[in-house]
Amino acid sequence: MNSSDRTVPKMKAIAQYEYGSPDVLKMEEVHRPLVSDNTVLVRVRGAAVHAGDWHLMRGQPFFIRFIYGGLRKPQTKILGCDVSGEVEAVGKDVTQFQPGDLVFGDLSESGFGAFAEYVCVPETAIALKPNNLSFEEAATVPVSALTALQGLRDVGQIQRGYKVLINGASGGVGSFAVQIAKAFGAEVTAVCSESKVEMVKSIGADYVCVRTQMKSQLKQRYYDLILDNAAYNSPFDYFPFLKNPGTYVVVGGSMKRIFQAMFLDFVTSKIGGRKIKFLACQPNQKDLIILKEAIEAGKIRPYIDRVYPLSEVPAAIHHLEQRQVRGKVAITVV
Repeated sequence: MNSSDRTVPKMKAIAQYEYGSPDVLKMEEVHRPLVSDNTVLVRVRGAAVHAGDWHLMRGQPFFIRFIYGGLRKPQTKILGCDVSGEVEAVGKDVTQFQPGDLVFGDLSESGFGAFAEYVCVPETAIALKPNNLSFEEAATVPVSALTALQGLRDVGQIQRGYKVLINGASGGVGSFAVQIAKAFGAEVTAVCSESKVEMVKSIGADYVCVRTQMKSQLKQRYYDLILDNAAYNSPFDYFPFLKNPGTYVVVGGSMKRIFQAMFLDFVTSKIGGRKIKFLACQPNQKDLIILKEAIEAGKIRPYIDRVYPLSEVPAAIHHLEQRQVRGKVAITVV
């Protein structure tokens, strides 16, 4: 170790140096990131896990290694997209924040790094935290709520009075989608497993359908917009419930179904009638602020399944992989 290494402060972080199961994630002491002219150093107080974390952890599907680098070993050593915390320091070119500000954000296009005590981020990746949420609650919002918002508003073109069907309504994206659709003035039918019906009712769905009984329970019901957060069946399974014209939007699910939706998006864009669309979420500060304002106005709120300490991020991701989570899994960093 040289003298410069000894002068750089250390922090605790969950790091990985190979692809694999949650067992590849280890708590370590690493160098604290240094603030640059146009970045913000955030003292992390809360984080959250979502499907992108375990895809990156495992390096699956394989193409994800081309996107984020590291064909044989991961270049991203510290995972975590969802973050909330306190601004510790700012670079000389930063104009929006100052030390002491409480912030939250999505780091999926900013190098990740939320599973640590500190992270450096561009100022455009964060916004002021909703003042009525804890750090853990605020950290569960960015990735999932941005996805729900953009899927409904930008891709689905939701309008007041729309009848909207949300599949996977009990998960991270789905639980926000139910609330956001209601805030837009839509009538919402939520699809979930039988064990999660009461939870989905509690977040404001007008009707709740058990997934295994969908064909019988939704008979003679038709929707302007279907948002599929758990696309494990063919899009054509939902067409009997989709108005013409109407839009079916794939947000998450199996890679086979996502690729199918991307292909069908291209095909159906050339013709009229029912549309199949695929969402590619675009993190941005403007939408973070929209979500902040909606949360402070009481229109939406995160639903947290469990909270784990930073040291138990591997257990948190393992829990998420079981696909039994209600809402979000949060991480507390103290």
